[in-house]
Amino acid sequence: MLRVGSKAACMGCRNLVSSNMGVRVRVPLQKLHSLSCAIHHRYSRNTTTQRPPHRTAARYFTSMSRLPMQPPKPHPGSGGHSYQQQRSFWVARLAARLLRLRYILLGTAVGGGYTAKKTYDEWKDMLPDFSEYNWVIPDFVWELSEQIDLDKLAKALPEMEEIAKLLPDLDKIGQNFTFLKSLLSSETSGGPSLKATDSSAATTHDVSDKQYKKGLLGELILIQQQIQQHEEEVRRAAEANSARLPAPEPAPSPPQQTRKSSDKEKTDQLQEELLRTQLKYQRMLERLEKENKELRKVVLQKDDKGIHQRKVKKSLIDMYSEVLDILSDYDANYNTQDHLPRVVVVGDQSAGKTSVLEMIAQARIFPRGSGEMMTRSPVKVTLSEGPHHVAMFKDSGREFDLNKEEDLAALRREIELRMRKSVKEGQTVSAETISLNVKGPGIQRMVLVDLPGVISTVTTGMATDTKETIFSMSKAYMQNPNAIILCIQDGSIDAERSIVTDLVSQMDPQGKRTIFVLTKVDLAEKNLASPSRIQQIVEGKLFPMKALGYFAVVTGKGSSGESIDSIKEYEEDFFQNSRLLRDGMLKAHQVTTKNLSLAVSDCFWKMVRESVEQQADVFKASRFNLETEWKNNYPRLRELDRNELFEKAKNEILDEVISLSQVTPQHWEAILQKKLWERVSTHVIENIYLPAAQTTDSGTFNTTVDIKLKQWTDKQLPHKALEVAWETLQEEFARFIAEYRGKDQDDIFDKLKEAVKDESIKRHKWNERAMDSLRVIQHNALEDRSITDKPQWDAAIQFMEETLQSRLKDTESVIRDMVGPDWKERWLHWRSRTPDQHIRNETKNELDRLLKLHDDHTAYLANDEVTTVRKNLEGRTVEVDPILIKDTWHQLYRRHFLQKALTHCNLCKRGFYYYQRHFVDSELECSDVVLFWRIQRMLGITANTLRQQLTNTEVRRLEKNVKEVLDDFGEDMEKKTQLITGRRVQLAEDLKKVREIQEKLEAFIEALHKEK
Repeated sequence: MLRVGSKAACMGCRNLVSSNMGVRVRVPLQKLHSLSCAIHHRYSRNTTTQRPPHRTAARYFTSMSRLPMQPPKPHPGSGGHSYQQQRSFWVARLAARLLRLRYILLGTAVGGGYTAKKTYDEWKDMLPDFSEYNWVIPDFVWELSEQIDLDKLAKALPEMEEIAKLLPDLDKIGQNFTFLKSLLSSETSGGPSLKATDSSAATTHDVSDKQYKKGLLGELILIQQQIQQHEEEVRRAAEANSARLPAPEPAPSPPQQTRKSSDKEKTDQLQEELLRTQLKYQRMLERLEKENKELRKVVLQKDDKGIHQRKVKKSLIDMYSEVLDILSDYDANYNTQDHLPRVVVVGDQSAGKTSVLEMIAQARIFPRGSGEMMTRSPVKVTLSEGPHHVAMFKDSGREFDLNKEEDLAALRREIELRMRKSVKEGQTVSAETISLNVKGPGIQRMVLVDLPGVISTVTTGMATDTKETIFSMSKAYMQNPNAIILCIQDGSIDAERSIVTDLVSQMDPQGKRTIFVLTKVDLAEKNLASPSRIQQIVEGKLFPMKALGYFAVVTGKGSSGESIDSIKEYEEDFFQNSRLLRDGMLKAHQVTTKNLSLAVSDCFWKMVRESVEQQADVFKASRFNLETEWKNNYPRLRELDRNELFEKAKNEILDEVISLSQVTPQHWEAILQKKLWERVSTHVIENIYLPAAQTTDSGTFNTTVDIKLKQWTDKQLPHKALEVAWETLQEEFARFIAEYRGKDQDDIFDKLKEAVKDESIKRHKWNERAMDSLRVIQHNALEDRSITDKPQWDAAIQFMEETLQSRLKDTESVIRDMVGPDWKERWLHWRSRTPDQHIRNETKNELDRLLKLHDDHTAYLANDEVTTVRKNLEGRTVEVDPILIKDTWHQLYRRHFLQKALTHCNLCKRGFYYYQRHFVDSELECSDVVLFWRIQRMLGITANTLRQQLTNTEVRRLEKNVKEVLDDFGEDMEKKTQLITGRRVQLAEDLKKVREIQEKLEAFIEALHKEK
């Protein structure tokens, strides 16, 4: 706190140093600044006057609170002392006012700045966040400035002065044309010609101006076209001049000769100048196109990197190619006419079709052979532009890099392999189309179909109908009214040997959709004595066919190892140095495969735009007809095609297989035990029980039984048991399929289900290791002789009794068939015995008397007994063979033995007590009951073991086999076509294909209109 002495002069100063100041300074009040004292002392004259109570200590913290206040009026009694005091401080008051003005300005500036900043922040917050809309602009636009140096590109372009220097001297050319026009002014025929030329030039200029509106490249192409027009005018003028000149006089005057020579020199000079100017522009165009190609490749690569971020948009040519692929399959199966445009490449064998196609695709993609037929099936090649030069088959995901020689070689091998696979046995060519997509920078968009070359003679190793097959295939493709025919003619052979030209003239007599290509022009120029013959060919005057355009190309020197770049370089060098072009026999736009590809692409897209909507209407009408037929014939069924029906049948079959796992164990064991006993009962009775029952005592009986059971178990029983289990599984599977078929099952699946069942059973192999374990189980079961309780004894007796009764019934049936009907049947049903039955009946009666006499007779007759029976029968005039006697005895004794065994079985029903005492002190012997108990127990244990193996292993393996068979059938379209048939299936297939084609055509047409 500010402490002052007791000598403070006034209360105002004491109030000034209030305790709220919070500052401790030991300074006397007298030592304060005189200005401060003066300011505060004049507030009041009386030292006792108090400060107003509303003035608080807070005002001392502001600068404005320390400013001097307005002085009060002087008191009348104060005298001059007050005036002197006011006068002495006018400088201080002026300074105070100036200080007040400064603070006001400062406060205004600070407040205004703060308000402006606050307003700016509010406006800034109101603006939307434009960073969320960056996705509207493609990624490559943002990265274009980073990847491409536009300043460097601008510097690389030629200056306008250099381009002006390259332009032809139009004044000089105009003077020359004025001179030529003056030469022809006297003739009336020259005027219309030049007018027609001018009008055609104007028309060409208008079309070109629409096609190339901006860019240096478009301007240069326009200049090149103007040069071609001037060249045409010069040629026409020269022809008209030669036609106008009169016949040479016997002795022309020297001035006339001088004038003629000067005219010829000027004409030659003009042609040479035009040719030089054209070559300059050609080089500039090539350089600019190369740079443009590189730039487009960079842009496409940048765009390709962002594909994963955006939805992939198919190109126009890819959409069109998909439609053609669907139509190709549709036509092959349903013979529907397809009139959509494509470029059909036809020509004689070895005329250079494949080479021209490779030059257009800019890659050596086809297999080659000298003089051998390499194209054995149609190859559809879809060309489109892309960042990388790659090729891909329609049904494969592998990409072949066409810049790598190893990928090119693999692609050629794959094409050759597909061609050979498509050719059926005994044939040379195939109509099956191979679809290939080729993409790369600068490739013209189009769809071409390379057909096998037309031949004139069938050679050794070819099918006899090869020539007719190729002709019919070529006609089928060329009959399409919207197909563009690319007719390839070998220029190195005589024109009279051409075959394809006659075929093309038949398909397109007016030449409205034919483009003629003369290949191997370098060889033609070298071999032909008259180069004008080539001119006649490209002008359409030699062959009896018409065409939209004529082109001359060179596809290499004939070596298969040449690259596309070397072939292009050779082609350009040839035409630049060829006198065909220099002498005006060929036009510049008629040479090189590059100009050819441009012309074919333009023609292709023109045809597409003119015809695609009409084809879409055709498929729309076809769809309406098919839908109407379906509604009338199958109103309550869904339109399921063959693949969808197969999937439905597949699910049903798998459900039926799964149902096998729901069969109860009791059902499995009952079926297995019953079937197994039916399979082995004959062996048990005939080979084990009957031979053992012929013994005299129980010991020998048991020994014989044990030996035979051991042999049976080691060799036959496990195998028989597995056969029974496998047959049971098949029967249950077939039963479930039959039961499921009855529940409103569609009979269209019957063939398929039957085929799946047979093939699955055929593939199923029972586990071989199960046989060894089953053999051990059966052997242990048969060795056990201990019957533990009375129910088991009674069950064994019942099993034995049922078995013997069944055998006795079968034996009596056999005897009845041997002896024929008895007296009741003869009298009641008017049936009689045959002579053989009569003999057997007499033999039976004789043997029955023998059995009555010897009840304990053995199973076999002795020779003397056979003789006795035969003699007794002979005494009754019955001739009988000894073998017949033995056969009859076997059945009679069998019946006699079974009857005795049944009697013994009834006696053993109460023999369990004696069995427990091992038949001691008892005449009853029931070893045969123990044998049947052992057999019955073995059957139960075997059935249980097989049931476990079925439910745990074999049912799952069968289900796996069924799935594999269904998968194999699903991949085999031919198999599905054989097993799922009918008008309903075919109608659904047609509907699906037509709808798919119509939808893709509509999408293509929409994209085509957007591109316009």
